[in-house]
Amino acid sequence: MYSNIKIKREVYGSEEHIMLQKMCEQFIEKEITPYHAEWEEQGQVSREVWTKAGETGLLCLDVPSEYGGAGLDFSFCALITEVISKSGYTGPGFFLHSDIVAPYIIDYGTEAQKHQWLPKMVSGEVITAIGMTEPSCGSDLQALKTTAVDMGDHYVVNGQKTFITNGYMSDLAIIAARTIIDGKDNGISLFLIESTREGYTKGKPFKKVGMKAQDTCELFFDNVQIPKDNLLGEIGKGFIYMMQKLSRERLSVALMSTGAAEGALENTIDYVSSRTAFKQPIAAFQNTQFKLADMATKLQIHQTFIDRCIELYVKGELSAETASMAKSSCTDMHFTLVDECLQLHGGYGYMWEYYIGRAYADNRVARIYAGTNEIMKLLIARGLFRELHEQQRQKEKAAVAN
Repeated sequence: MYSNIKIKREVYGSEEHIMLQKMCEQFIEKEITPYHAEWEEQGQVSREVWTKAGETGLLCLDVPSEYGGAGLDFSFCALITEVISKSGYTGPGFFLHSDIVAPYIIDYGTEAQKHQWLPKMVSGEVITAIGMTEPSCGSDLQALKTTAVDMGDHYVVNGQKTFITNGYMSDLAIIAARTIIDGKDNGISLFLIESTREGYTKGKPFKKVGMKAQDTCELFFDNVQIPKDNLLGEIGKGFIYMMQKLSRERLSVALMSTGAAEGALENTIDYVSSRTAFKQPIAAFQNTQFKLADMATKLQIHQTFIDRCIELYVKGELSAETASMAKSSCTDMHFTLVDECLQLHGGYGYMWEYYIGRAYADNRVARIYAGTNEIMKLLIARGLFRELHEQQRQKEKAAVAN
């Protein structure tokens, strides 16, 4: 009754996609399902699940073959994100490692950096994180306070990052910092910083409302010395790089939401089909059927939009505004859908051992990270009124000049 909405869409229609989906589902069943409850207690997953994911070929699929990857296009990465999200297991931070960190190194790294880090990221030997957010700065990335002072033959990094996914387990992190050269601010730059460097410390993993198995912590930099070779890309271009990569991050968050929404809906259909009230299945009530019909419709609309976004991204044509639409709309849809699904479970839906209870807690943050949905609306509106904004800027410049 629901097979036409499952993850078997045209964008994932090749034999390679179908094989990858089965491989990922088998990996989840064998390597994640038996251990996830334990990881939730521990506040992080095991390193073994990372190396096993690497051995299976589930990490960094679009890394070029010369650096140890499969050289596949983004649609394969998207498929993995949806399949894992649908399972309801939020512990493994594969998506951030593969779809956020790796593209920075692929596009902006030197050949030495690519050969040093990408093969180990593909294998799962090295776990990565990215440090943008700070205690006093979330979506406003231009307000960063972490500094990297140019000392001639090296940089000295001081500052603090927070809400860092994979932070506690990470071996390598991309850190955004203000570059200070000769006492002057030269803008934001990105740096590759190994967790073994003196002065680099990690806070204890946060105790979060949801995503309890995914380690998230603070990172501290106290006079951390790094060689000039650890600069990623060019001096002062970090903000531009981050803006260029946020479209992929926001699309990936949208994919997580559509995958998780599909899992929640399928789980709820199974539940209401077996749970009885007043001597009949809950699914027999018209209210239940209408609720589920509405949810299934909205999910499929968003899946169709997401498929189009994947196609655009693969062609290099996905705009920042469209990525913001996907992130905002899909996470809002998912939030409403999970809430409705929990309601259909009744009291049992509020129990942690039930899939829907964990989904309710785990996925609330999707409307916050990668830029809050309020910020997404500002970006979308800016795109709609770009010409008007440009005219206003020109008027302001002219007024200053006069």
